[in-house]
Amino acid sequence: MHYTPAMDRFLVKVLFHEARRRQMPMTCLLDLLLRDTLRGSIGWHLAELELADTREPQADRKVA
Repeated sequence: MHYTPAMDRFLVKVLFHEARRRQMPMTCLLDLLLRDTLRGSIGWHLAELELADTREPQADRKVA
């Protein structure tokens, strides 16, 4: 199960109008904005590490 944060109503309206102006779905615009803003952040790197760990095959995992 994934966490789905609630967004401020005003921001949803901003996204709606900007996405319509750019002729793209709101979800694509939000994804683009978040990726551009967060790429290279500590949170970005931590998420990459977590996902890399879950993609690693069981047999290849090092035993601590």
